[in-house]
Amino acid sequence: MAHSLVFLLATTLPVFLGDRWQVAREGSREGGRGTDRARATRTPHTSTHGTVRPAMAPEAAAAALKPMKATSDGVFQGEDPLEAALPLAIVQICIVVVLTRVLAFFLRPLRQPRVIAEIIGGIMLGPSAIGRNSAFINTVFPKQSLTVLDTLANIGLLFFLFLVGLELDLRAIRRTGAGALAIAVAGISLPFVLGIGTSVVLQNTVNRGVPTGPFLVFMGVALSITAFPVLARILAELKLLTTDLGRMAMSAAAVNDVAAWILLALAIALSGSGSPFVSLWVLLSGVGFVLSSFFFIRPLLSWMARRSPEGEPVKELYICTTLTIVLAAGFITDTIGIHALFGAFIVGIIVPKEGPFAGVLLEKVEDLISGLFLPLYFVSSGLKTNVLTIKGGDSWGLLVLVVATACIGKIGGTVLASLIVRVPLREAVTLGVLMNTKGLVELIVLNIGKDRHVLNDETFAILVLMALINTFITTPLVMAIYKPARRAPPYKNRAVQRPNPDDELRMMVCFHSTRNIPTMINLMESSRGTRRRGITVYAMHLVELSERSSAINMVHKARRNGMPFWNRRRNGDGDQLVVAFETYQQLSHVSIRAMTAISDLHTIHEDVVTSAHQKRAALIVLPFHKLHQMDGHMESLGDEYQHINQRVLHHAPCSVGILVDRGLGGAAQVAASDVSYNIVVLFFGGRDDREALSYATRMVEHPGIALHVIRFVPESGGGGANDKAAADDAFLAEFRGKVAGGNDSIWYEERTSRGKADVVEAIKAMGPTNLFLVGQGSPCAPLMEPSAECPELGPVGSYLAMPDFSTVASVLVMKQYDPTAEHYELVEEVADTAVDIDTPGPRRG
Repeated sequence: MAHSLVFLLATTLPVFLGDRWQVAREGSREGGRGTDRARATRTPHTSTHGTVRPAMAPEAAAAALKPMKATSDGVFQGEDPLEAALPLAIVQICIVVVLTRVLAFFLRPLRQPRVIAEIIGGIMLGPSAIGRNSAFINTVFPKQSLTVLDTLANIGLLFFLFLVGLELDLRAIRRTGAGALAIAVAGISLPFVLGIGTSVVLQNTVNRGVPTGPFLVFMGVALSITAFPVLARILAELKLLTTDLGRMAMSAAAVNDVAAWILLALAIALSGSGSPFVSLWVLLSGVGFVLSSFFFIRPLLSWMARRSPEGEPVKELYICTTLTIVLAAGFITDTIGIHALFGAFIVGIIVPKEGPFAGVLLEKVEDLISGLFLPLYFVSSGLKTNVLTIKGGDSWGLLVLVVATACIGKIGGTVLASLIVRVPLREAVTLGVLMNTKGLVELIVLNIGKDRHVLNDETFAILVLMALINTFITTPLVMAIYKPARRAPPYKNRAVQRPNPDDELRMMVCFHSTRNIPTMINLMESSRGTRRRGITVYAMHLVELSERSSAINMVHKARRNGMPFWNRRRNGDGDQLVVAFETYQQLSHVSIRAMTAISDLHTIHEDVVTSAHQKRAALIVLPFHKLHQMDGHMESLGDEYQHINQRVLHHAPCSVGILVDRGLGGAAQVAASDVSYNIVVLFFGGRDDREALSYATRMVEHPGIALHVIRFVPESGGGGANDKAAADDAFLAEFRGKVAGGNDSIWYEERTSRGKADVVEAIKAMGPTNLFLVGQGSPCAPLMEPSAECPELGPVGSYLAMPDFSTVASVLVMKQYDPTAEHYELVEEVADTAVDIDTPGPRRG
């Protein structure tokens, strides 16, 4: 009842107060007009965007204020297309997108987030650089086009704030530990207090004549904000998102984000009028809107989310209804006097995060808004940013003061709180640097302050540069301060072939999409051996960190990383990957741990190698970079995916298998009782072939698998001629004596080969086969043209992967770990390093 009462008072009291309410409103309007007139008197030829324009005659001024036509009649009719709103807007968008993407390309080696390029691009197009050319600014960004530009930019910003709200999970914030909560509170409080102190200095120097209260609050908010989406991307770039440090940073940033928006709403309310009476009702109306959203709009959104189950498309009606609610909420909060962005942000927060509903909304909105409309906001902000207004040593000294205050407040507060909750000093400092990240939300605060005449041109430019500098230095500082020790103790079982074959087998199975799942699960089922031997599988989802990677997805995956399925919170997220592996685990004796690697494709192999070492894996299974099509041909995913496999082979701390997937067991998961595979091992000799046969030996323990081993013996002879041949003979003798003897599901034969033709003929003569197992380094002559060979598959594997050979037989190419070979280790092995190794417990439920 309390919330209803507050909303009732906020919406009805203005009606009952009548004349007094109207007088207060008129007084605030007159005060604002008076302030505008005073500013117009002081700066008669300065536009709202900070661009100095020459004085115009009344006729010229009237022509400049004439509304633009929507479209042009064309150059053949004698019209300039850039004098019409639509073609001019197209040119503006193209210039902005091209410039920001080029800057992002050059900043990418520095691992800078794209927001840095967008801020710099906006400043470059403004009066600080290119915008100083009057011909350019009057042609591309004429004054009469700025209303259209600002409208498009704010529409994009409205939906972007809706996405930011989608990326905040209130349940996760409520579950935030005491440590992260303390860090968030300290990270807000100290910079806010220092920001108030700095605002006193600025108000007495460069920002004279503005209301003190709103300016203090705006400065405190500007210095205490942490950019949640930008922080998630930086953590992912630095491979810290799935670490304890990354999870604590994201939890603290989420709390910080919510607190910052509450403070911003307070600042907007205070800056709207000189009357405390009006500010009070703005705040009460805002509180009423928030409560009404939670108790009236949220049930409707939850109803639509429940009617959008996993596996079925979300109805277009639900998407349109939600986006309409976003616009309506923006209209209501703008009418109240807070800001339209606040309404969109609240709707994003209350959208249910369970199920596919939020994800579909994200996909529908993100590309268009982030790619086209949002960059316009950076131009709109850049046109207001005139770095040249920072003149003289005093002004540049104030910039240094503001940057230092922001860093000291944010980093200092975070470090103090971190040390209190017993975070090591180096990690505490790193956490402070990460929490000092700024971004688009910072620009939003500053632009609202400038539009409300709380910040003048010089103060605005100083604070924009502060945000740019603090975000730019985050990545290099973190890389210099915090180098996560890739240190782990050495371990013995790094291959499937081992002295004691009854030891537990630890596998890391990697996949790129749901298409890889059925074959990978069927391979796990075939590999599980007996209860006595046991198997633990780490299923790693390789997720590319792209420009459209959302913080909500990255954080959601990171939060679950490495957790056993039975310990996960059942939130109905409907993740197909989780459902598939969880179902298989419940029906088998295989312990599965889900993991996620979120990284750039150029460096994602480091995640695979490091995780394999930390989990003491004996085998890494990677999907081949080509996918099997319905017509039998193989379609490549791209050279980047092939390079991932090659880099893992180069750095792996254990054996590696590359799986050419042609639907092992069909397109769906096969039950244990239905497994019926014919497996063929082509044995030419060498440690890789011995590894392949060792793996097949484990697979044949499954009652539904038949194994056929063919040893190719060169006609010239090779038995006992060298150490490798002797090792092969000894291994095969043991296999035939202990495994093949008395086992009707195993066939062994030897064939003499005179050359390539005999090998190809023997392989083609094989009966129906589900899976070929071969070694990567088989001492066999190339069976195909070198130009068509995939070096990571070796000579035999490359031939078997050809679509002309087979359209149904999958291929697993094995490369055994060789401790004597030259390795480029990504993990430093230290004998006395203590690490926490996941040891699966008994399955529950």
